[in-house]
Amino acid sequence: MLYVILVPQCRCLDYTSQILIQENMETHLKEKTNQADIVCCLQHLQLCFETEERARKLLQNVSCLLKPGGYFFGITPDSSTIWAKYQKNVEAYHNKGSSMKPNIVPNCIRSENYMITFEVEEEKFPLFGKKYQLKFASDPSAETHCLVHFPSFIRLAREAGLEYVEIQNLTEFYDDNRAQFAGMITNSVPNLVDPRGRLLPRSYDALGLYTTFIFQKPDPDIAPPIMTPILQDTSYTHDERDWPAPGWRDDEKDGHTEPPLVLPKINDQKGILGPGPADLRFPEAL
Repeated sequence: MLYVILVPQCRCLDYTSQILIQENMETHLKEKTNQADIVCCLQHLQLCFETEERARKLLQNVSCLLKPGGYFFGITPDSSTIWAKYQKNVEAYHNKGSSMKPNIVPNCIRSENYMITFEVEEEKFPLFGKKYQLKFASDPSAETHCLVHFPSFIRLAREAGLEYVEIQNLTEFYDDNRAQFAGMITNSVPNLVDPRGRLLPRSYDALGLYTTFIFQKPDPDIAPPIMTPILQDTSYTHDERDWPAPGWRDDEKDGHTEPPLVLPKINDQKGILGPGPADLRFPEAL
């Protein structure tokens, strides 16, 4: 099930909105083509990354709904953070030496807040269909998710006519905009932050599993479109402890299912793409 919020006619606080909670939006798309200024997806986008076809269809639907100049944004699990934590476990396992069983890879990540368990024990990050179970300490049961391969996300979005603006870890997004959100968080969920509005360690740990994303449908009549950067080919290392490089985009075009892996430093457990243009940030308190 996919949750999508459509916001047409957005003018400051004078706007109308519609929330769609459904698998198939074909009937709605026929009536709402190019009507929305904003499409916001806050849950379950990652489930569309079970297959490339589902992810492509989602982005085509979003692009069809948006007016030129409109934005697609939301929140999804930060696969770079999750995968880096997983690789840290794998690295620690290998460092224990010959006493460990060969060809056995740990398949879970644990903290006091959550447990993540991968369905298949492996050290490779496929482009689509990498499933895992996420269970927070307060949840009665685990939920199934798929890792979102960010370079594939950007590639498919561009094919659908959406240009990448930003993918940023949720903790970094909050820190960058704390002046705007701290008061609201303190009033509504005070146990997430300290008296200064800073995230508490347990909040930082949990929110760090998620990332914000922003794409825009260019409007050539208003301004030159924001162009998704072309990710250049690099020389790959095949050390599976390293994060996959952006050169995955080229591998996908050739039909490969397992990309060369170039992972970042394990202690750098943040979103791999970082903040977007400064002029799209909140300039002042809301």
